[in-house]
Amino acid sequence: MSTLRLKIDISGTVGDAAWLQINQFDQIQSADFGPQFGSGGRCNHAPNAPHGNGEWSGAEIKLQTPLLAQYAMSHYLEQERVLDADVVD
Repeated sequence: MSTLRLKIDISGTVGDAAWLQINQFDQIQSADFGPQFGSGGRCNHAPNAPHGNGEWSGAEIKLQTPLLAQYAMSHYLEQERVLDADVVD
């Protein structure tokens, strides 16, 4: 199993809306999103207010093989809200 970590730009969105806008790679085993995978720091706004400029949150994608993880990294990096991606094992 290979793991792909993403850095997602959440600025201007509310809650996990930015994550829900991401087009997922077809062959993932699992995908999780949240500050437990990294963040730009603590949010200083009300829960129902948009995230501020520069805010980001991490995501973790599990894939069956390292090769699929490389293909997935290219897939995610083409998307506007994905700031960075890295395969970790």
